[in-house]
Amino acid sequence: MNLPNRITLSRIFMIPIMMVFLLVDLPFLPEPLIWGGVELSWGQLIACIIFIIASCTDGIDGYIARSRNLVTNLGKLMDPLADKLLVSAAFISLVQMDKLAAWMAIVIISREFAVTGLRQIALLDGSVMAAGAGGKVKTVLQIAAIIFLLLNNLPFEIWNFPAAEILAWAAVIVTVYTGVDYFVRNRNLLK
Repeated sequence: MNLPNRITLSRIFMIPIMMVFLLVDLPFLPEPLIWGGVELSWGQLIACIIFIIASCTDGIDGYIARSRNLVTNLGKLMDPLADKLLVSAAFISLVQMDKLAAWMAIVIISREFAVTGLRQIALLDGSVMAAGAGGKVKTVLQIAAIIFLLLNNLPFEIWNFPAAEILAWAAVIVTVYTGVDYFVRNRNLLK
């Protein structure tokens, strides 16, 4: 188990910790923060910080694996799975918290696992489907949407600007577009 794979696994282990802070009413946490009249629980803030750290590990493990020639089959399998688990857990939690429409989460999660399945088919076929520019934009939009939804749209909520909602819609649109694009460009794998 090399360093990049350990970092990938740490991303998976951060998910339940994030979920506890996000969804469990922990009595030892102080009263919610109030910023510009908007309330934010400490649990949400801590979960958001954990999500940001976990999201950053995605780039770190990939960089270390490539720069030190530590790319492994385990890493090729676990890295995209860890990403999908983290994003799925966050979106499902946001649905439970009534901060995101269920259909949006379903569309995003379905695309993520469908493309991951296609990538696994490619891997079995001996090829690697590298993430394109659209996939990177999609990832950034999803992460940004999750962060601002977890933060109750702060600081934008102070000015009554729906940044979190706009980011969620943009994430859904780009997610669908890049998903269709992946399948069209790699339709030969489905034959």
